[in-house]
Amino acid sequence: MGTFCYNFSKYTLAAMSLVFLIISVTVIILVACMLSDKTYLVSIAEEGGNYEAGLYILLGTGICMLIVSILGWCSAFKYSRYCLGGFFSIMLVIVVAQCAFACWLYAHRDRLDNLVRSSVINTVKNEYGEIQCRTQIMDTIQSTLECCGANGSMDWASSEYTKQESSQSRFTFGVSNANNMFKIPKSCCIDASSTACNEGRQMKIGGVVSSAIYSEGCMEKLVTALKTQIYYFIAAAILVLALEIFSLILALVCCFKGGSSDRYKA
Repeated sequence: MGTFCYNFSKYTLAAMSLVFLIISVTVIILVACMLSDKTYLVSIAEEGGNYEAGLYILLGTGICMLIVSILGWCSAFKYSRYCLGGFFSIMLVIVVAQCAFACWLYAHRDRLDNLVRSSVINTVKNEYGEIQCRTQIMDTIQSTLECCGANGSMDWASSEYTKQESSQSRFTFGVSNANNMFKIPKSCCIDASSTACNEGRQMKIGGVVSSAIYSEGCMEKLVTALKTQIYYFIAAAILVLALEIFSLILALVCCFKGGSSDRYKA
């Protein structure tokens, strides 16, 4: 019975190490892509340094999981208390770090919600047209979520993008902004290639929004979309955490049963 339990734990640990290997490689590749392409939605955070720091932490976690998976594989097929000890220690650190991070997220959930809202407003008013990656992010949000501006298309009236467009119009055509006209991005259009889009982009402060333009703001839609997706993230995180805890138990079983199994063989 003891030998069966040991063999079961050993091969199960090997299988789970393979799962951790796949997860770690996926995380490393994903983070590498996000570091090279900063137009990802998550980079909407107001301070780019915080965004990159978070990615490097995630990259470090992926590398730790890669090391753990290799140690687990070696522990399963080539019994070594040192490998099992290393596997158990690093995995325990990862589990504790994940639990601490989950507690931090829960404690700061309102702050994160406000951060998303303030980031969208700041991007619309100050960064669109000025910072390329933020411009691409906002275009993606508007076209994907079918929205315009933070609270609506009128938000663009006081934006840096409108000021820039107005300056170019005065310089190129000698047109003034006496009629309180402003221009909104093409990503606000329902059909960006239509004539109605080009006409609807020219808006007047306090005027009627064209039917060719998305009428809803992006801020609430983005918050709702993120809250919807967070449940999938939580479910995946709980599953991974359960696998990690189970692997800790298997490592202990292998560690204690391995020695006795060797004595039986002797």
